[in-house]
Amino acid sequence: MYRIIGADGREYGPISISQIRQWISEGRANALTKALPEGTTEWKPLCEIPEFASIFIAAASATAPTATPGPAPRPALISTGDPVADAIGREILERDYHLDIGACVSRAWELVKSRFWLTVGAAAIVYLLVGALAGIPILGTIAVLLLTYVLEGGLKWMFLRLVRGENAELGDAFAGFNQCFKPLMLLSLVAQLLAGVGFLLCILPGIYLTVCWFGFAPLLVMDKKLDFWPAMELSRKVVTKHWWSFLCLGIVNFLILLAGLFACCVGVFVAMPIVAATWVYAYVDIFGRTAQPTPPAPLPPPAPTPPPTPQNPAAPTV
Repeated sequence: MYRIIGADGREYGPISISQIRQWISEGRANALTKALPEGTTEWKPLCEIPEFASIFIAAASATAPTATPGPAPRPALISTGDPVADAIGREILERDYHLDIGACVSRAWELVKSRFWLTVGAAAIVYLLVGALAGIPILGTIAVLLLTYVLEGGLKWMFLRLVRGENAELGDAFAGFNQCFKPLMLLSLVAQLLAGVGFLLCILPGIYLTVCWFGFAPLLVMDKKLDFWPAMELSRKVVTKHWWSFLCLGIVNFLILLAGLFACCVGVFVAMPIVAATWVYAYVDIFGRTAQPTPPAPLPPPAPTPPPTPQNPAAPTV
């Protein structure tokens, strides 16, 4: 028996293997549908559960075009080494997307205004902490390499909860330490080292990698529970599709921070949460539209047991 989570976040079940297979055939569940086998504690997408993986493999084989003479077939759109990341990436790249910078910035400003003290306070604590670590000789450099994306991931996670209308508090800004510390730490180390090498080579590769990883990779680890490398690759390939738009978003963010500095330096404390929220809205617009299974309908109740047939009364005695 299994339990399933639908697109509405509700849990359905327990249900049998045959029922899940029926939902898959009806299109009400797909490879990314999360399921929990009875007796276990780890939720997994159906494509990673042996009982159902063969269904998706067979479906992919059935829909694959028959080989014909001509040019070699196009390679897979994305390959990160993680089936969930691959499925998300293929869905996004096939449907394409549009980054609306103005809408992201305006919504970010409205969010900061509506939750001013929480957003400004959390951003100030996180970025002041990063700055304080950077000021410590030697050990501070190591700490920045290891913890920058842990802090960045937690802060954006708090903003993501606010954007989704969920209850959020200051502690959520540090959720990276207790939810996904190891992958975020590895992401922080690898992303900054590779971007640093890119800056040393001729600056442009470093800019390219920073734009690709800074905005979405920490959120993919926190929200989609991806490991650090699949999150980096998924973020890089999705951003590369419209890289110049994201570079423009980065420039707009820089101008917002610069305007904050000109406002007696105090304005930067308002500018920082606006920048963070801008990336979160871009993430929701692009990754929040990935295909989700239709919530399965509740199983029909069992038919009522018919009442017993009344017995004939005994024949009267003559």
